[in-house]
Amino acid sequence: MTSTEELNDSMDDIAAAFKKGVTISDRKFRLTTYKNSFVGSEAVDYMVAKGMAESREDAVKLGQALSSDFFLFEHVTRDHPFMDDYKFYRFVEGERGDRKFDEETGKKIGWGDFLAPTGMKKKGGDSMNPSMPASDVDGDFSKIDPKDVHVAQQVWPLDEHNQTLLNHVHPPGWKDPIVQNDDHYDLVVIGGGTAGLVTAAGSAGVGARVAMIEAHMLGGDCLNVGCVPSKTIIHSANLAHTLRGDMERLNAAGISIEGGADAVKIDFDKVMERVRKIRADISHHDSVERYSKELGVDVFIGYGKFTSDKTVMVNGRTLTFKRAAVATGGYPSLIPMPGLKELHEQSTAWTKADKPRPAVMTNETVFNLTSQPTNMVVIGAGVIGLELAQSMQRLGTPVTVLGRSGNILPKEDEDMAICVKDQMIKDGVNFKLSVAEYQGIEMTGKILDNGLPELKITIMEKGKSAPTVLICDSLLIAAGRRPNVTGMDLEAAGIKYDLKEGLIVNDKLQTSNPKIYGVGDVASQYKFTHAADFMARTVIKNALFFGSEKMSNLLIPYATFTSPEIASVGLYGGDLDKKGIEYRVFEKHFKDNDRSMADDEPVGFVRFRVDAKTDKILGASIVGPDAGNMISEVTLAMQSETGLGALAAVIHPYPTTAEAIRQAGDLYNKTRLTNTVKQLLRGVIKLQR
Repeated sequence: MTSTEELNDSMDDIAAAFKKGVTISDRKFRLTTYKNSFVGSEAVDYMVAKGMAESREDAVKLGQALSSDFFLFEHVTRDHPFMDDYKFYRFVEGERGDRKFDEETGKKIGWGDFLAPTGMKKKGGDSMNPSMPASDVDGDFSKIDPKDVHVAQQVWPLDEHNQTLLNHVHPPGWKDPIVQNDDHYDLVVIGGGTAGLVTAAGSAGVGARVAMIEAHMLGGDCLNVGCVPSKTIIHSANLAHTLRGDMERLNAAGISIEGGADAVKIDFDKVMERVRKIRADISHHDSVERYSKELGVDVFIGYGKFTSDKTVMVNGRTLTFKRAAVATGGYPSLIPMPGLKELHEQSTAWTKADKPRPAVMTNETVFNLTSQPTNMVVIGAGVIGLELAQSMQRLGTPVTVLGRSGNILPKEDEDMAICVKDQMIKDGVNFKLSVAEYQGIEMTGKILDNGLPELKITIMEKGKSAPTVLICDSLLIAAGRRPNVTGMDLEAAGIKYDLKEGLIVNDKLQTSNPKIYGVGDVASQYKFTHAADFMARTVIKNALFFGSEKMSNLLIPYATFTSPEIASVGLYGGDLDKKGIEYRVFEKHFKDNDRSMADDEPVGFVRFRVDAKTDKILGASIVGPDAGNMISEVTLAMQSETGLGALAAVIHPYPTTAEAIRQAGDLYNKTRLTNTVKQLLRGVIKLQR
């Protein structure tokens, strides 16, 4: 037995003795009665008397360890640590839910307990793959069943990293919280993604009794199938591009690689293993145990369904709430294309496959890849499609991007989107953006050396008389997302919703039932993690403290993490034109920025849209390296109502790309130098000669 195990066993014995020895009774303070609690100073008396601690100071340290490290008890209102004082504490061990224990080993059950002793093969084969119901919808919203339940499909392979992830965010055999006060809650949250996590933790942190219900994995899209894994693979892709993507640029910088680009090898299996490792390393922050034991949230793993305007049922239990928040997010859409739904179902089927499954993926399954595709097709020229298309191309998989509109990143200014498209073409990505019809997809019957079935995709392009046939071994569908509004019996709670737009909410994020709020992707067109975070803060204030916070007051920046990056905040030119607002545009190009030239990154620029008569910033966009970080300075300026002219007075370190923001302010200030002002300034200068 290791010293750590001995220490844990010793602390377990102390915890058991402590729980048995302290005096438990109902305690009253002022007008409030705290049931089944003990007094801190009395617990210190007990520990010293029984020899658990040599002094009262040591007893306090031991009590704090039992509270903060072993989560044995907490202050009745969670306002104080354990103290040698007349303060009340209550035991919470197991009360908010817990993982089950193996009766033979005495250890908590993990996903590894369901695997064969020899572990998983890295490539090929099937195993106990924890799966969730796949979506059964296509491009016609009228066909969506209001009872349909959708969660992300799979986590694969079940290596040590994914076991860690699942043990954190979907522990097997999770025991529901113990019944307290007839299951009455100040707030019940359905959904454990960013919006739900922030709503639950923030509400519990201010003293509310909170239950959170999650059917699949805490952390939602961002941790499991979105921000975290995508940015991790982008990191590897950008490293690969630096070394092999532009040898001429490397040579110009005085760096050469013997053997050229071919000497740089990419181990795709290791790339994806790192994705899984980083995700697992981060996952404790969103873990069931952290939220239940450290943050004071009652966590239920199961499907929540409304049974009335003030009750939710989960795992056969009825929870009554004063307020509720629906934070169920969204899921990727499958386009109407013959054969697509069937192949997607094969790729995500629960049953054991007799032959290799087709790599027909959405963002929910693409990060399960372990074998590198030889050719990938991406349907969708938005953020998700382009980030992953460029990454896969830079990692060595030829990629073709399909779209209908003729453009990429439709919400961005066209000249900025072209900067991204040009770089992706330079990387080797092929674009076909004038698709008139997706005619079908099928397997050819050939299995490639990487173990993936070959696919045949047929499209009709605008202006062509014959169909175009694409041969590939992987397809990523990134053609949009749908709000997750079905399967919860929203009608029973009087909640109105739209299958395409999501929950119908007012500016305070209240649904048609004013006691129930919508938060995050399920209730907003701004489907970003940081937007969900701040929507959750709005809900906490409005639901618990009679607040009047408004969604419309939030200023939400966003970024696309291609290379180069694009970031924007505020209104675009098209928005201003529709509103009839007159504005001026000020731009500063990175080709005129000293740091950009030193870094050999001259492509891109900063664009400000400013009120026609003042320096008020109405919107801004940046395309170029690190645009996602640079936009925060502009967001702060708009939030604090700092004008573009005032930004010119902000000293920036030299040389930095962020100087372009200050220099745009200089451009604005130069417009203020009218002939009259210039003459006055010349007069002042003459007086000083």
